[in-house]
Amino acid sequence: MLLIECCFREIIPVDTMVKTTVSDEIGELLKRTKTIAVVGLSDSPLRPSYGVSAYMQTAGYRIIPVNPSIKGALGEKAVASLADVGEKIDIVDVFRRSEFVPDVVDEAIRLKVPAIWLQEGVIHEEAAEKARKAGIFVVMDRCILKEHRRRFS
Repeated sequence: MLLIECCFREIIPVDTMVKTTVSDEIGELLKRTKTIAVVGLSDSPLRPSYGVSAYMQTAGYRIIPVNPSIKGALGEKAVASLADVGEKIDIVDVFRRSEFVPDVVDEAIRLKVPAIWLQEGVIHEEAAEKARKAGIFVVMDRCILKEHRRRFS
């Protein structure tokens, strides 16, 4: 059996990977996405945010680092906040502790971002509900790399 190591934490058997179906909202989101703003992206290759973002970049997505503490990552200039991104964002991918999610959601609502992705372990039900009420598609407590691999590898 072929195994894939993902997000530095788990092994995924290839035979359990999902094929995209008409009702697969995550798969459809990933298909139409071009630009991902990664809130909390680290410039350290040892951090999960870096590895996941590097994978998504090699899969063809434009990655915009959103982190006021770094100058850049993955060959891209970092911005301090979502408001500083000067182009259309398709997904805001959040690698911050759950307590910071409400502020990210408020900024995403102001910018009319179509989707917010909260990585594994990032859970904030109230902020997710607020985003949904504003018309934003929300994925919570899932790894974007794992979901991409399950559908497109």
